[in-house]
Amino acid sequence: MIYFDNSATTKPYKEVLDSFVTVSSQYYGNPSSLHNMGGQAEKLLTQSREQVAKLLEVKPSEIYFTSGGTESNNMAIKGAAMVNRNRGRHIITSSIEHASVLEAMEQLAGGGFDITYLPVDKDSNVSVNDVEKAIRKDTILVSIMQVNNEVGSIQPIGKIGEMLKKHPSILFHIDSVQAIGKVPLSLYRNRVDFCSLSAHKFHGLKGTGALFIREGVRLAPLLSGGNQERKLRSGTENVAGFVAMAKALRMTMANGELGIAKLKKIQEKLRAGLNEFDGVTIHTPLEGAAPHILNFSLDGMKSEVFLHALEREGLFVSTTSACSSKKKSPSKTLLAMGVSEDLADRSIRISLSFENTEEEAREALTIIKKTVNQLRKVMN
Repeated sequence: MIYFDNSATTKPYKEVLDSFVTVSSQYYGNPSSLHNMGGQAEKLLTQSREQVAKLLEVKPSEIYFTSGGTESNNMAIKGAAMVNRNRGRHIITSSIEHASVLEAMEQLAGGGFDITYLPVDKDSNVSVNDVEKAIRKDTILVSIMQVNNEVGSIQPIGKIGEMLKKHPSILFHIDSVQAIGKVPLSLYRNRVDFCSLSAHKFHGLKGTGALFIREGVRLAPLLSGGNQERKLRSGTENVAGFVAMAKALRMTMANGELGIAKLKKIQEKLRAGLNEFDGVTIHTPLEGAAPHILNFSLDGMKSEVFLHALEREGLFVSTTSACSSKKKSPSKTLLAMGVSEDLADRSIRISLSFENTEEEAREALTIIKKTVNQLRKVMN
């Protein structure tokens, strides 16, 4: 089996699973309890927060644990909108954001907020000038993903953050779910106020994530209750999950530049191999893309049919993002890039992890070639 659908979810590291089981079975006290078992759980939660903060080079008090990227995005966007609605109701985002951002924006629009959706160019990049031109006196938030989850384009987060230094009252949220560990980022240097993470994208467990909230920035909580996570995210904390998340992030970040170079090499091999096939259009930009995502279309080949044919050969890929794949509609990202609806409806996404190999890439290309030839014979 070759698993090339890591942008949908990654396989948890064995060490991550082991840590989850150990904490769940031995340190299962509620961290809010006053007794010793609660104290042990609270200590583990504190240590996990400190580890995540150290890896992100921020303060532990700026890390808030969540259930994943969707909650982190909603918490940042809706929380910022609600607490700042009296000074402005204008928000800027892009047309290629994850569904958890776009649908949060739609909800806010229904509540009286004005949302500007910025276009992207043919390489799926947002223009910094477009962001600046869209700013108004009542703008309170800019939300731009760091790496697009479908084609892998890296957005100019640093340049946007630099430009926003001229507008200190405007908050800046980035969705780094697809970027963490694969595309470098300095949250402080790039003037980021909120940053969303999801553990299952870097070999952690589903249902765990984090939101960086810069010190001094206020949010209105989405969840009310027992005042956990410093009153911003009530609910008994998933201590075992967050311990596992901290371990997964540490192991992922340990791959460093060598791991990223390995991903680039595999991606280049796949790109070169695909370019040799007739009727292939590669949508992932050659420059300025993350090293783990490669999106392409095949003429005359419906993506869902092709995906299942590859699956029968032991190769697992995806069409659009996992959150949108069952809607059976063309990729909004590709349409925003100017790709025709026909090609967008035929797109396939390959997404890698540090555990993939060049040998798997060679075998995948062989499987793709075989499958294309078989399907075209049947179609003809």
